[in-house]
Amino acid sequence: MLSEITRQAQSAMSELLEKANLQPRSLVVVGCSSSEIGGGMIGHASSLELAEAAFAGLYPELQARGLFLAAQCCEHLNRALIVEREVALSRGYEIVSVVPKPKAGGSFATTAWANFSDPVAVEFVQADAGLDIGQTLIGMHLRHVAVPFRLSANRIGEAIVTAATTRPKYIGGCRAQYE
Repeated sequence: MLSEITRQAQSAMSELLEKANLQPRSLVVVGCSSSEIGGGMIGHASSLELAEAAFAGLYPELQARGLFLAAQCCEHLNRALIVEREVALSRGYEIVSVVPKPKAGGSFATTAWANFSDPVAVEFVQADAGLDIGQTLIGMHLRHVAVPFRLSANRIGEAIVTAATTRPKYIGGCRAQYE
């Protein structure tokens, strides 16, 4: 089962990145409920094993393309995010003091913390694209304007998956022209 979760996660991230057409060093936010992956209710059945399996499918896809991951924590940490220190400093994000744990931050954020080379927590990001695994509500961490889309496979384990990319805002009214 764990290898299937890894395969599904890799497939979802690969499809997101193919459709999002991101530039190197772009930021991708992932909210991931290991509870939902396992068929439980979000926030009630956290599983490090399931989170690790999903992370193993997602993170290498980002690394291979020179992209950064922002791992969203659960509501107990106000949906803070775990990023590499390099990301926080280069983008001017304020670093906050917290370390995620499975029951306070979530298993996916805990897994990211354990696997990043220099992890830090931040309260807000403006990601270029995102993957929401288990209806974790990543929208608050996407740049304006978010453009959600369906993936060909809409589940990882039992969790519903939604993908989103972003685009620049249209401004200028009826005479404006857009690319």
